Amino acid sequence: MSLSIIESCVNCWACLDVCPSDAIYEDKPHFMIDAKKCTECEGDFADPQCASICPIEGAILDAAGLALNPPGSLTGIPPEMMDKAMAEIQAR
Repeated sequence: MSLSIIESCVNCWACLDVCPSDAIYEDKPHFMIDAKKCTECEGDFADPQCASICPIEGAILDAAGLALNPPGSLTGIPPEMMDKAMAEIQAR
């Protein structure tokens, strides 16, 4: 059982200090999670603390590869509306 941080991470440092198992470390492209240390906060918190504080949608994945903060979960903007808005902006 382990979470992972993917390349959309912007190295904002928000997750580093909240990890109770010290599983998060800085790597050159983005922060990473040491799978041997990650407990997904079980026994410490109801939700993984890194995902609870992460400001980037889709940057932290569970063991099945699913985003803990999927698109639209933080902004409240459904992905299809965001895609439409971005297409309009790019068309300008």
